[in-house]
Amino acid sequence: MVVHTQSGKIIVVSELYYPEETSTGYFITKIAEGLAEKFSVTVLCVQPTYSLRGVKAPQYEQLNGVNIYRCMATALNKDNLLFKLVNALTISFSIFFNLLFRLSSKDRVLVVTNPPLLPYLTAVACLIKRVGYFLLVHDVYPDALVAARIIKPGSILARLGGWFSNKLYRCSDQIVVLGRDMRELILKKIGTSSADKISIIPNWSDIKDVFPLPRIDNPLLTKMKFTEKWVVLYAGNMGRTHGLENIVRAAKIISLLDNTIQFILCGTGVKRLWLEATVKKEGIPNITLLPSQPRSELNHLLNACDIALISFMPGMAGVSVPSRMYNVLAAGKPIIAVVDPHSELALVVAEEGIGWVASPEHPKSIAESIIQAKTCRQRMAVMGHKARAVAEEKYTLRHVVEAYQELFDNE
Repeated sequence: MVVHTQSGKIIVVSELYYPEETSTGYFITKIAEGLAEKFSVTVLCVQPTYSLRGVKAPQYEQLNGVNIYRCMATALNKDNLLFKLVNALTISFSIFFNLLFRLSSKDRVLVVTNPPLLPYLTAVACLIKRVGYFLLVHDVYPDALVAARIIKPGSILARLGGWFSNKLYRCSDQIVVLGRDMRELILKKIGTSSADKISIIPNWSDIKDVFPLPRIDNPLLTKMKFTEKWVVLYAGNMGRTHGLENIVRAAKIISLLDNTIQFILCGTGVKRLWLEATVKKEGIPNITLLPSQPRSELNHLLNACDIALISFMPGMAGVSVPSRMYNVLAAGKPIIAVVDPHSELALVVAEEGIGWVASPEHPKSIAESIIQAKTCRQRMAVMGHKARAVAEEKYTLRHVVEAYQELFDNE
């Protein structure tokens, strides 16, 4: 039996929640269930809008100790910018009105930063009800929009968005960030005097479901007839901020130098159609595209390579921390980190000695890192063992749950 140590409930506010399996939905679900071990937890979310868009879950259900209320909202194709905006508006306002209805003075609220309007309306609801809110930062806005080249740096929208986001950070009771770079970026916005209210709680690896497997037995490699290839895997969102253009350029460079290196790019997102068209039009022989794989196939997918590639556009340091890195570590794979050198991913790769950091602005640097990795077989094996050990020692669900429980215990 769960014993709740606080009189009020924790309301978790998120667009995505179970049964949605995209990263945010998965992580928020596990965090809420972990908090439910000690607290009364209610979740306000909407129907699946990403990988399970079209699936209808119950409007209300209780699952693993959590009361889940799914609010009505549109679920249009998120790869269309106009549709994505409509979704963001309907989701944010629907959850806002439901939050006003359910929020009481003894409650506390944990809200995630996606979609961008949602935390602002949540803050308004908390102000009206005189309740504190905890902000979980998955992406820093408007910086993410600037890095994605959706808005221009220094523009009116960027300045206005920056003013509002700084206000949001300052008014929050606590801010949870995913990495050191994100903490530094937010501190620059709100001042070092607010350092005490920023906690670093990373995401985690699924060490029970994801673990190293012998490459020779991998069904994906066998099916694609890549058992004799040296494989570079990109698996995850193919969005505007992920620098796929330079990965393609690096693959083209490598195709002229070494025909034994094969790229597998797996995922969905706004850049997927561009990627498919480019590979077909330019006839790039060493790139194979796979659709998103179900979570049940995640372990086989992450083990279908010699090295994993994780990339961001320049300027993304502190804006977002790639959640995919944790399960790459669990699979015992070295990493080619195509990111800014002061980003959390680059720091982890360098500190733990588990891969290479390449410049996101230079395809030649990416290609050189991959070719160098192929020549270091013994070093790669050591890196793989280190990666798995890091996942087990630092990035487990239990570590994260305990950190969130302590955060709410102290308030």
